[in-house]
Parts: sequence; C-alpha cells; structure tokens
Amino acid sequence: MDDIPKEGAEGDKKIVHTYPLVKHSDMNEEIKNEAIEIITTACEKYSQNYEQAARSVKESMDKKFGSFWHCCVGEGFGFEVSFETRNILYLFFGGNLAIVLWKCS
Repeated sequence: MDDIPKEGAEGDKKIVHTYPLVKHSDMNEEIKNEAIEIITTACEKYSQNYEQAARSVKESMDKKFGSFWHCCVGEGFGFEVSFETRNILYLFFGGNLAIVLWKCS
C-alpha cells in the first residue's frame, strides 16, 4: 500500500499512512505481526468507536496470548505505562489514529 498525499491549508502536502506504522515495539516478530493484524481488523471494523476497537483488541489478545493485555486507541494522547519486557506495541493507523498495546500483570 502507498501513502496518500493530502493537500494542507497552505497547499503543502501531508502524508496519510494507509497501513500500520509501527513507532515502537519490543515484541517478538510472531506476536507483533499477529497483534498488528488484530489491531488493523478492529480499527477498520470499529472506525467510529475507539472504545469498542480497544476492547476488541484487548479481548482478542487475552484469548490468544493470555490475560493482562491493555489497549488504548485514539487521537492526540500521551502515555506512560509499566509493562512486561517484550510486550509493548505503539503504532499509528490510518493517519492520526494511535494505538498502544501492552501487557502487565
């Protein structure tokens, strides 16, 4: 998939990513790829309801990889979390939609 250029207010080009853009992850590749697939599906299905998208991701990860997963989906937020090593994923989807997924017990 390619980036789609959009015209800004002053005519400058903005790039909107149409694919998941991973900003940080320390997960192993297998779990990370599965998590990205789950996140993509949830964000497409619940594009107008971020709370439901986050709930769907959390429940799917709990079933697949055990309990204590947490997920935040939204725009314009910051975060600081404690997490188990090798269990965090921070990415952007569809432009400015941010998703952070982590596991802690």
